[in-house]
Amino acid sequence: MAYTTINKSTDYFNTKLYTGNGGTLNVTGVGFQPDLVWQKSRSLAYNHNLYDVIRGANAHLRSNLTAAEASPSDGLTSFNSDGYTMVQGGAVEASNNGATYATWNWLASNTTASNTDGSITSTVSANTTSGFSIVSYTGNNTAGATVGHGLGSAPKMIIFKSRSGTKNWITYHDGIGNTKAMFLNLTNAEATGSDYWNNTSPTSSVFTLGDNSNHNDTSANMIAYCFADKQGFSKFGSYTGNGDADGTFVYTGFKPAFVMIKRTSSTGNWLLLDNKRVGYNGSNYWIEANKSDAENTTANWIDILSNGFKLRLSGSSGNSDGNSYIYMAFAEAPLVGSNNIPAMAR
Repeated sequence: MAYTTINKSTDYFNTKLYTGNGGTLNVTGVGFQPDLVWQKSRSLAYNHNLYDVIRGANAHLRSNLTAAEASPSDGLTSFNSDGYTMVQGGAVEASNNGATYATWNWLASNTTASNTDGSITSTVSANTTSGFSIVSYTGNNTAGATVGHGLGSAPKMIIFKSRSGTKNWITYHDGIGNTKAMFLNLTNAEATGSDYWNNTSPTSSVFTLGDNSNHNDTSANMIAYCFADKQGFSKFGSYTGNGDADGTFVYTGFKPAFVMIKRTSSTGNWLLLDNKRVGYNGSNYWIEANKSDAENTTANWIDILSNGFKLRLSGSSGNSDGNSYIYMAFAEAPLVGSNNIPAMAR
């Protein structure tokens, strides 16, 4: 395989764990100033909270709910050079004393810019090296409308949420194609319709909208998180479960630091795992993006390997026999980087 240009994946994506103190907590050790922070309590049944540089500190969206954006005085109050500040309060359980938390952090550009590549003007924070951008736009309820994403390569996955309306988190994924959609806050199987993407795949400059109200309602303020494949750093694909304890192996070309899995052929939860909770095979815990539940500590369901991941739990929602799944994955280390140093399996 060709060598990746990203030798240190944690310059662009990193999982950070912290323990709440009941008040204001400055969390450091992310390794960069994050532009997207996805936060969830591990130990308590609290909502997910997503914050990004375009919407600003305090403004949160919740992946397990349809609620519009809220901006209380607590929660994430600032994006810092090596992390963020969390404030415990009544609206967001961000730093409950003794509670444990996980955040998944992505770097975009630390800035925003206007983008006129599409028929709808957007505001974009993009990182073309890592293939991640945050896009804000206003819907117009017009099928075939296009929005610039700033990546310079076609996104393989896009997650959309209305900031101003009570709507589902509609999701595009290359693994199911441009005639279907998934919903991050739901367990539903894939849904088919031209109103999602106007049966049009994203290009290197724009993504295309149908007239579905979840992502293109008239005058709705929208946010979209766009992800492109970057060899050795990120991968977005599909696989078929085999229902066996010696489960399906999925090749990514790198040692994953984060994986999200969703069954598409029938109902199932969105499963999130990373290399920090607990971080060794046999004990990789998962959190469900569509639920407020504390993390699931069921053992022996997945192995993280130097070149991909392997399902281990027979009959689980990540490995049911004959069922189809999509996934997104980010690297802890490339299989081989441009410095010609191979990653080591655990």
